[in-house]
Amino acid sequence: MAGLSCGIVGLPNVGKSTLFNALTANIAEASNYPFCTIDPNVGVVPLEDERLDKLSKLSKSEQIIPASTQFVDIAGLVKGASKGEGLGNRFLSNIRETDAIVHIVRCFDDPGVVHVAGQVDPVEDIEVINTELVLADLQTAEKAADKLEKQSKGKKDLLPTLELMRRVIDHLNVNAPLRTMELNESEQDLIHPYQFLTRKTVLYVANVSEEALPEMENEYVSKVREFAKKEGSEMLSICAKLEEEIAQLDKEERGGFLESIGLTESGLQRLARASFKMLGLITYLTTGEKETRAWTIHDGDTAVVAAGKIHGDIANGFIRAEVVAYDDMVQFGGRVAAKENGKMRSEGRDYLVQDGDVILFLHN
Repeated sequence: MAGLSCGIVGLPNVGKSTLFNALTANIAEASNYPFCTIDPNVGVVPLEDERLDKLSKLSKSEQIIPASTQFVDIAGLVKGASKGEGLGNRFLSNIRETDAIVHIVRCFDDPGVVHVAGQVDPVEDIEVINTELVLADLQTAEKAADKLEKQSKGKKDLLPTLELMRRVIDHLNVNAPLRTMELNESEQDLIHPYQFLTRKTVLYVANVSEEALPEMENEYVSKVREFAKKEGSEMLSICAKLEEEIAQLDKEERGGFLESIGLTESGLQRLARASFKMLGLITYLTTGEKETRAWTIHDGDTAVVAAGKIHGDIANGFIRAEVVAYDDMVQFGGRVAAKENGKMRSEGRDYLVQDGDVILFLHN
């Protein structure tokens, strides 16, 4: 699904590029010095989904197309980025273009890998990045408030936006991200066009060393978990170095390797799924001889919106959606038998699509 992406951020040398290499099997230069990643690398990560394999066998599909999450590897932010330090503003604009933030935090000791601040302190590291994003948002809010103040003299309908922008400035001035600010529905609509960085949902990823396997727990991880909980954000632990090694293996070899170190699945699949969930996305499925495919939509999207993901013409000429739940599809061995057993439903354009619905759209 075009346009939905997670920006990978973190201080230099926290393991971002190592993780990105594993995520995409593209090689971002992972070197032991700041700013080894200058242009944002973009990779699309397929979401493993055994439902597609089963449906593909039933339909004898020629190909399988899974859902995916796009990850953007954004170069290491440093203190002062909001004022243009390091590679500053360029990175901030790269983050602005993403839908959510995956914040990689170093949770390992290694004298061979330089820490930009000289010592490992995950909470301090998080706060350095968050402060830079807050300061960048403060600049945006202050410019917007100045402009609104001038415009609102002639346009009284702009006063609610101006009032909101003043509250935004007050919130940011206590170094609080805007995702922690309570807004009603109309305020959310008013703030939406401003693309504030700290409004974005964040997933904190604690990057541990191989010594922390398989539990992926240590005192640093506990601190990150506590910080995320206070903020109302999610977190997970991952070992980027291990993921990079797993990415070099054939798909068939991965399962056995993970089992040998006491893991049931790769951290990358957990990350991809968590990011998907964080963006509020679900998948519905289509299947036939040509392909079996997972289509990405927002949780709460209607049948006509889902139809439009395939093609605008299908949405425009929408007649109805023939829906079979995935479990029924597998139990009865296909759409025809599911229909004969009363498991196929005809749904209208306002039907709320559920994750795992297998849908055939009828249209003019």
